Formats: sequence, structure tokens, C-alpha cells
Amino acid sequence: MNMKEHILSALREQFNRWEDMLAGMSEEQITAPLLPSDWSLKDVMAHLMAWQQRSIARMEAALRDREPDFPEWLPGVDPDAEDTTDQTNAWIYETYRDQPWARVHQVWREGFLRFLETGEEIAERDLLDSSRYPWLGGLPLAIILLASYDHHQEHYEKLLAWLQEQGEKK
Repeated sequence: MNMKEHILSALREQFNRWEDMLAGMSEEQITAPLLPSDWSLKDVMAHLMAWQQRSIARMEAALRDREPDFPEWLPGVDPDAEDTTDQTNAWIYETYRDQPWARVHQVWREGFLRFLETGEEIAERDLLDSSRYPWLGGLPLAIILLASYDHHQEHYEKLLAWLQEQGEKK
């Protein structure tokens, strides 16, 4: 298995883990706050969905050999700057918190599948070439795939820990 297939396989496994977990939960569980946080699992999924849109924009830009066309977020704020992450995440929460679960899940799911399909269309050499896309500042495009995997994994692990803690309290 080449590097591209290895990365995409890991992303497909990540997608399946999330889908399996979500399928085993009721909408009430998905929309209830993950105490002590105000965020629900739906809010976490909206957070992942929003950041995923930026990853999709990068992958599609690579596929079309152009600069990324990012979704409009906070005017004047660079969401990729570390010192604006909290502000950006708060904006994402406020923007999507009133969306129904079915819509959040549909957009996340369709986006994840689109992200995978786009990754499939890009040649492995283009994914791994750190000089191929100047707008990535010397990083290979594969970093976008890996960062998406890591972001989903980070939240998945936090959710599992929270669920385990809740089970122990009962």
C-alpha cells in the first residue's frame, strides 16, 4: 500500500468510527450538553464540519491547480493563526448551534466523503511534494489529510473519555 492509500484508508476508518458511534446514539444524546461544557456532540460535529470546509477548499484547489477559495468566516480574522483559534471556534459554535442535528450530520458526512473523493483524485506525488503548492508554505498537501484525521481523532478520543466518565458515574 502506498502512502496515499495508507492515509486515505486511515481517514475512511475514522469516518466509519464516527458513523458507527453516531448511529448508536439518539438525537437526544447527540444534542445534550457534554457537561461541564455547553457544547453537545452536535456542536462538536458542527465544529469538525466547519473546519472540514477549509480542508476541502485546499484539496479542491490542489485538484484544480489554483489558490484555495475558503468559506467566508470572521472578517479580518485569519482562522489559521494560532492566536485566533478560540475566537474562530466561538464563532463556529454561535453560527451552527441552532442548526438541526440532521442538517449538521448531513453536511459533515457529505463533506467527509467529498474530502476522501478529492484525495483519491490527486496523484500521490502531488500529495507528497512539499514544493507543489506554494500556498501551503512548503508543506505537502498530505498534511491537510493528516490534520483532518488528527482533528477528528482528538475529538473522538475526548468524546470516548467523556462517555466512559458518564458511565462510571451511573
